[in-house]
Amino acid sequence: MNKVLPNFSNINVDSIDTDLSSIIDDSRKKINSLLSISGAKTWQNFIMPMEEIDDKLDLFWSPIRHLHSVKNESKLRDKYEKSLSQLVAYGTEMSHNKALYEAYVELKNSDEFASYDKGQQQVINQALRDFHLSGVDLPEDKKKEFAALSEKLAKLSNKFEQNLLDATEGWTYHVTDEKDLSGLPDYAIQTALDTAKSKSQSGWLFTLHQPSYIAVMLFADSREMRKAMYEAYVTRASDAGPNADKWSNSHKMAQILKARADLASLLNFKDYAEYSLATKMANHGEEVESFLVELAGRCKEKGLAEWEDLQQYAKEKNGPNNLEPWDVAYFSEKLKEERYQYSEDELREYFPLEQVLSGLYDLVSKLFGIQVRLHEEVDIWHPDVRFYDVFAEDGKLRGQFYLDLYARDKKRGGAWMDDCRGRRRLLDGGVQTPIAFLTCNFQPPSGNKPPLLSHDEVITLFHEFGHTLHHLLTQIDHSAVAGINGVPWDAVEFPSQFLEHWAWQKPVVDKLARHYKTNEPIPDELFNRLVASRNYHAAMQTLRQIEFALFDWRIHEHVDSDQSEEEIIKFIQDVIDNVRNEVRVTPVASFDRFQHGFAHIFSGGYAAGYYSYKWAEVLASDGFAKFEENGLVDAKVGREFLNCILERGGSEDPEDLFIEFRGRKPTMEALLRHYGISDSE
Repeated sequence: MNKVLPNFSNINVDSIDTDLSSIIDDSRKKINSLLSISGAKTWQNFIMPMEEIDDKLDLFWSPIRHLHSVKNESKLRDKYEKSLSQLVAYGTEMSHNKALYEAYVELKNSDEFASYDKGQQQVINQALRDFHLSGVDLPEDKKKEFAALSEKLAKLSNKFEQNLLDATEGWTYHVTDEKDLSGLPDYAIQTALDTAKSKSQSGWLFTLHQPSYIAVMLFADSREMRKAMYEAYVTRASDAGPNADKWSNSHKMAQILKARADLASLLNFKDYAEYSLATKMANHGEEVESFLVELAGRCKEKGLAEWEDLQQYAKEKNGPNNLEPWDVAYFSEKLKEERYQYSEDELREYFPLEQVLSGLYDLVSKLFGIQVRLHEEVDIWHPDVRFYDVFAEDGKLRGQFYLDLYARDKKRGGAWMDDCRGRRRLLDGGVQTPIAFLTCNFQPPSGNKPPLLSHDEVITLFHEFGHTLHHLLTQIDHSAVAGINGVPWDAVEFPSQFLEHWAWQKPVVDKLARHYKTNEPIPDELFNRLVASRNYHAAMQTLRQIEFALFDWRIHEHVDSDQSEEEIIKFIQDVIDNVRNEVRVTPVASFDRFQHGFAHIFSGGYAAGYYSYKWAEVLASDGFAKFEENGLVDAKVGREFLNCILERGGSEDPEDLFIEFRGRKPTMEALLRHYGISDSE
């Protein structure tokens, strides 16, 4: 077993591009050698050596890619961008290699193919599909055009993300008068004080990083402060707001959409949306559109009622006659506190990080029979990072993961799981176990308090750990379809959203929630109020996600790549305006430039696929309903989920795997029930 872990301390940033070039040259030579072997190609003499070649490159690049996300310093940026061009060029070269493609065709047509297991057959079928989607069938001049577009898209996406990070860190709100802190919780005030001190400033400094920004929007009594923070946040990397045009993504978005449309056209797809569906569960665009529109229709009436209720509450509390976007979260939180008689700040005291982690690990032990243990003395990129081993019931190592939970400078916002290395069968017969990076941006510890999580942050942690388990618990030995690899994008959120449900269950929360001072469990009355609030504004929140998904889908389906960049920029704004008119129930600021920071679709993997969150949520709710029917922490059903979903990775069709687990196809009813929306509504 390969036990070598990345040595982050010794990564030589200066030589990243030259080291990568050497690995690529070596990979190219080895692949050419494989293609020239005499006799028939087999799994053993061709696919497994190919996996070895690809894995060497992945093991070199994955820690560098990760550092670029969590420790984004200027020297690394420059080397990363140069290296990215090499990687894209190499990937395109291999996908256009006719001899390599024909080797996979040979394996597909061989007598041996019938004896392969489902995972092996899937590896070859997906490889052939990806060759076609990467332009292997194109004439040489079109291949060059495809390669140029691929490199251009990689650079544009990287620049989009860099602009967003710079814009996030390029604006702060400085408070010098203590009365302006009214309403803010102690943890947010302490963090702002610490931030100001770290910048050698007096008073308190608030930032656009999620913990600081969210605290202000939920709790700050100062409407002026909320508006300033809101405007700076929703105009990041745009042509509007306090840093207008400084790091604008306007033309980057237009260029990305244009290049994607041109790439899809090269491959004879009518648009990039259709191209994206070639690797997803959904069969055609009408299915995606109708799914989102139907879900919006099921939620719209309740969403309008929720909005009317909030406006009425604000009037009763002498709020503004017309709620502005920077008022919505604030009054929503006030109404929630009054209606359910608890505050997020009060609840946070029951979720110290260490207790939450202990409860989470206890849950997955009961469900899936695994043990999570801290692994000391591992090289890490920041002192806050931890490393864990995950063991199966038989004591065998199943995988490992890095845990990096706190927000800080030079770290990308949001939460995500990424693979460090994948599971695969080695040439010597051993198995390389998988490793994951689990990253969040929670409030860092401040003052004398231990790190405390909001319940929303608990849900985020469960979500990302669901992805992590999907990657680590795979029992597929073929790297291309092991863990999260090879899983259609609209199914990859299934295990993550599935695990979120347990953060609402009393037997689990009893393990998660202990008051950080007294160690007392969360009182039944407080827990019941939390559960009662679960569907608070669920329809408005769902409509917001549908807004994102429809916007993403429609810009990729309808963009005209023959238009100028200025026309495409206007088209993007027109689409989001129209979608909002169709599904949104809350107000929108005239300066709102949300799309300029929509990293999921412009620099992440969700282009024409953001609908996947809602699509997979149907699977997750329906899958969790089996536990509601059989027992919330039922080990038998837990092992069934482990065996049918987590262990099988991308080796089989996800709908087939769901049916094997659930006994039928998925339906939307459990999702609507979990939303608190009945059929009659």
